[in-house]
Amino acid sequence: MTMPGLPTAALLALATLLAACAQPAATADTAVPMAAANAHDAQQQFFDAIARRCGEAFGGRLVSTDAADADMAGQTMVMHISKCSADEIRIPFHVGDDRSRTWVLSRVAPGLRLKHDHRHADGSEDAITRYGGDTVKPGSATRQEFPADAQSIALFTANAMQVSNGNVWAVEVDDKRFAYELRRQGRWFRVEFDLTHALAPPPAAWGA
Repeated sequence: MTMPGLPTAALLALATLLAACAQPAATADTAVPMAAANAHDAQQQFFDAIARRCGEAFGGRLVSTDAADADMAGQTMVMHISKCSADEIRIPFHVGDDRSRTWVLSRVAPGLRLKHDHRHADGSEDAITRYGGDTVKPGSATRQEFPADAQSIALFTANAMQVSNGNVWAVEVDDKRFAYELRRQGRWFRVEFDLTHALAPPPAAWGA
C-alpha cells in the first residue's frame, strides 16, 4: 500500500528509517558485560599459555641494568612451572643456588593475581613474603600487570619499605619467551626466559 503524494524513493527512505529506529541501541548495561567478557578471555588465554607448559623448566637471563641487581647479573637463572591447577600456577625462580623465590599466579574474581612466596632454606617463611597484587586492567593474552595491593603496601610500610608501595609487577608470555618484570619510579627489574629450549627440572623450591 502506498501513501498518496509521496514518491516511491521517499517511501523507501521512510521505511528504512523506521526499521533502524526499531533496532535496540547498545547501552552501558550491555557494553559492560561485553568488556568484562573480553577481559576474561584475554586473561584466560594468558593463564592457559603458562599452564600448558606445566612441569617444564627454562633458563633465563637478567636484561635490566639497575645497579641494585649487579650481583645477579652473572648467575644462572631457571624458572620452573612446577605445579598447576585450574586456579593456581606455582613458578619457582632459582638464582644460582638460591631457591627461595616462587611466583604464584592465580585466578580470582574478577581477574588474575600474582603473589611472591619467599622462603628460607629450612622452608620457613621470610619476613617479607606473600606480597603482590591483582590485575586492574584487562591486559592481553601475552602481558598482564599487577600493581601492589593493600596487603602488600601495609607489609612494605610496616617494614620501612615504603619505596616499594608503587610497585607494578608484570608477566609476559608468548611462544618463545616468558618474562617477569618489576617497575616503579626509579626502579626496573626484568628477567627473560627462553621457552624454545626446555631444561631438566631443578631441585624443588625451598618449602615446596
